[in-house]
Amino acid sequence: MDFVLKGGRVIDPSQGIDAVMDVGFTAGKVAAVARSLDAAGAEVRDVSGLIVSPGLIDLHTHVYWGGTSLGIDAEDFCRTSGVTTAVDTGSAGPGNFAGFRKHVIERSQVRILAYLHVSHAGIYGFSNTVMVGESEDLRLMDPVTAAEVADRNRDLIVGIKVRVGRHASGDQGVAPLDIALQVADEVGMPLMCHIDEPPPSYEDVVNKLRPGDVLTHAFRPFPNAPCTAQGTVRPAVLAARKRGVLFDIGHGMGSFSFKTARAMLANGFPPDTISSDVHALCINGPAFDQVTTMSKFLCLGMSLADVIKASTSDAAFALKRPELGSLKPGSVGDATILSVDSGTFDYVDVTGEHLTGNSRIHSRGVVIAGKWWWPD
Repeated sequence: MDFVLKGGRVIDPSQGIDAVMDVGFTAGKVAAVARSLDAAGAEVRDVSGLIVSPGLIDLHTHVYWGGTSLGIDAEDFCRTSGVTTAVDTGSAGPGNFAGFRKHVIERSQVRILAYLHVSHAGIYGFSNTVMVGESEDLRLMDPVTAAEVADRNRDLIVGIKVRVGRHASGDQGVAPLDIALQVADEVGMPLMCHIDEPPPSYEDVVNKLRPGDVLTHAFRPFPNAPCTAQGTVRPAVLAARKRGVLFDIGHGMGSFSFKTARAMLANGFPPDTISSDVHALCINGPAFDQVTTMSKFLCLGMSLADVIKASTSDAAFALKRPELGSLKPGSVGDATILSVDSGTFDYVDVTGEHLTGNSRIHSRGVVIAGKWWWPD
């Protein structure tokens, strides 16, 4: 073996493991997980007292740094957030994906996968001074080129992205979603749909989504919350989950509220995936990063194993990349070292509501491709 993590509490939901074990890596992949591994000749890192999870997957990020005003530096973010796979969700469209690939993705030490925006230039007009919804002008919808670019870049593109709602698509309703669904059908990929304020309604959107499609910003506040004023889950939401639609958090600057989360969890409706939607406008709050978003759900009552599952194996399922999000032998050699610290911690949602929690998840180290990557 090349590298061994010794003595950590391994939590790997993909294998049902929660025990103190060693994790060994060879040639960039997971080689073995066992109570005690022979580490002769290997580099060893003692992680006693810490948690070892599969490499965290953040299913919703914006990391086209320098290419869009929302973009942040993926490596800087992943170091401190314990993320080994950052999934960019529509920063680039078919008109500028080549630049994203060449200048950001191929140079990155962390894995970057992407949902390709159906809009020609992706999310090109969102900053502190300019807010232009790219789906508001149907002339920017580029389904033909999007299908061509997605087909040519299947190694990196995991699906098609579209944004609908008053801020993203103005009064176009579900028209951009209909176009994006045609592209997703054409290339045989899942769709991720952003929803903000109406129009369209939450029901109008989820009723159109197919098994394996992802609704992000799924626990957003009123208006367009998935629950009613009485705290029940909307029937269309229950029906969508039953047929296999996936519900992703995508916290961001305006898309997650504690009130909605409490109602959904009380109804036995946890998110399928937990993601930060980190970008330039929310990295300093209220989203901050992936481990902060995970911590909020831990403090709302989800178990640590389920929080990790929603950021590892369940995210890998959404991506259709079973080699990720797991420490099974032969899986990609990524791991995240975490601690769960006790104390008094202040959390805030996008409405300004504060939650005082007694736990906080911190990233303490990152392994990428079977090698210790951070901290030095």
